[in-house]
Amino acid sequence: MDLSSLTAISPIDGRYGSKTKALRPIFSELGLLHFRVLAEVRWFQALARAPELPELPELDGTANAHLESIIDEFDETAALRIKAFEHTTNHDVKAVEYYLKERLAEHPGLRDHVEFVHFACTSEDINNLAHALMLQAGRDQVLLPAMEGVIAALTSLAHDLADAPMLSRTHGQVASPTTMGKELANFVHRLCARRDDFAAVPLPAKLNGAVGNYNAHLAACPELDWPGLSRQVIEGLGLQFNPYTTQIEPHDGIAAYCHALMRFNQVLLDFNRDIWGYIALGYFRQRAVATETGSSVMPHKVNPIDFENSEGNLGIANAVLAHLADKLPVSRWQRDLSDSTVLRNLGVGSAHVLIALQATLKGIGKLDLDPSRLAADLSESWEVLAEAIQTVMRREGVAEPYEKLKELTRGRHMDAASMQGILDQLPLSDAARGRLAAMTPDRYIGLAVELARSVNRGP
Repeated sequence: MDLSSLTAISPIDGRYGSKTKALRPIFSELGLLHFRVLAEVRWFQALARAPELPELPELDGTANAHLESIIDEFDETAALRIKAFEHTTNHDVKAVEYYLKERLAEHPGLRDHVEFVHFACTSEDINNLAHALMLQAGRDQVLLPAMEGVIAALTSLAHDLADAPMLSRTHGQVASPTTMGKELANFVHRLCARRDDFAAVPLPAKLNGAVGNYNAHLAACPELDWPGLSRQVIEGLGLQFNPYTTQIEPHDGIAAYCHALMRFNQVLLDFNRDIWGYIALGYFRQRAVATETGSSVMPHKVNPIDFENSEGNLGIANAVLAHLADKLPVSRWQRDLSDSTVLRNLGVGSAHVLIALQATLKGIGKLDLDPSRLAADLSESWEVLAEAIQTVMRREGVAEPYEKLKELTRGRHMDAASMQGILDQLPLSDAARGRLAAMTPDRYIGLAVELARSVNRGP
């Protein structure tokens, strides 16, 4: 059976393959090999710039151009050549080394220096760079732009609905009114903060040999500042230099990356559930697509499937990310191999996040507010003004105002007439009584409108 979107075991490459294709060049085996090649070439070029290593002379323009072409033109044919070497070596990084030696031999200025490929490196010097570069590219090129799309759509909706009054529902019960825009603005603010946290997570890397001490480096060339050269290469790739490691970079940075992404996901999941609830209340209607079916038996249904899909994928994403964050920082002594197979799943969590972001964005695009439904709930819930009345009574020095309003309103359904009756019997000044009498549930919204209109999604 040939592999296709129908025969793939994982829905990431099957049902959702079209949604995750932007991640394929980054987190696939092809992507990993490409980043390994990039790491090896950058190390080779750095060695050639070191005057302490005259055996590897500084590269001329044509040699550097050849090396850059190996990176820039890397494709499936190149990856298959590496896999052919791996079939013999049974070692994936050694296969990259042999591939590069073969490619360097094509250039007359490089063929005599092929033994400087992978010079003084352990496999993890190359792998940790490749994994950090994968995460960096996945974040900067795919996940952050997708996050921005959701935040931008949500910001626009918050501004549009800034003055749409509605009941709050603390503990699921009617509570002091707000506006739909303000409730959406809360999520904009939270998502922006978590996006910024995720964007700011540094990705550490190392290039320091078999146990992190530059043993082979110093044996070969004791006069060279190896930590300085390593830092130069790592920071040149946009990564953070880690001076203290064992054979492996300890993956604390990957754990921080996963945790930051998980926190963003939790906020988005919370949003999905709230919107699901507002749809259930009838506050939002979803625009129906004529060709779609909501239920196989109930023709009237328009289900909130996008928000449900997003919620489900966020759950899977966070389960994977949590395992990565828990497992990867733990390694026996100077190195064990239990991280190797786990690291091959770096793209799995990111793929489920991407699916979730796309689903949420699609769902937001289908929403239409039903102001009449919001107004109906407000008009039937005058008891929410009890908070305002007892607070005004406090200012006016009335004894036990909360207790008085509790006795009159707790657990009771109130309308305009019954609230006016309560106001008439309370010991209030004429000014206070008049101000409260003019108040209605739909106007008891505090600064909700201003807060909703002022929220922004940041730089």
